[in-house]
Amino acid sequence: MTAASRDQDRPGDPAGARPPLEVTLDTRAVPPAKPLNLPLRERPFDIAFAVVFLLFTVTSGISDLVPTIGIPITADSTNWLAQSNYWYGHDADPLFIDPPVWMRFVTGLSAFVYGPFYLLLAFCLLTGRNWIQLPAVIYASAISMITGVVVFGVEFFGEPEYRTENPVKFLAFNLPYVIIPILLLVRMRKPLPFTRRW
Repeated sequence: MTAASRDQDRPGDPAGARPPLEVTLDTRAVPPAKPLNLPLRERPFDIAFAVVFLLFTVTSGISDLVPTIGIPITADSTNWLAQSNYWYGHDADPLFIDPPVWMRFVTGLSAFVYGPFYLLLAFCLLTGRNWIQLPAVIYASAISMITGVVVFGVEFFGEPEYRTENPVKFLAFNLPYVIIPILLLVRMRKPLPFTRRW
């Protein structure tokens, strides 16, 4: 007896009828598709951030390196960087002109940690490296607190010898180091930041 004749001989089965084939897929085993990064041309804020952070790299090297390594910032200095820092700070930033030890740690952090990080951050912003999200949040939180609370607090409310005499000039040079990191915090508020415009 063949298989076909056995199927036909089953009681209750119409001749030649077979039960429908049921197939179920376990969708739990298939990972969801990862969202794709937007192309750079659709992320204009990231281009603007990258330009600003490249400028911050230059200012870290020019400004913050000088007090960190102990070059005197005076009007008659033979060092061009010290002279430019004196022009900025003699009336606007006395804390920067004659920094106490703790302030040299702040400028050292900017010169040797933030400066290289700005280059990495600009690269990641332009190439859409989503892993930069957490380091960017850590950086932005740290610099906003150090500059916005500690340095601004001393310059406006600290000892008289460290208070700024020219708050407009001081804020013009230093406020971007608080505002831009806060905007970066907003930009990096969720994982996979480069899958969205803002």
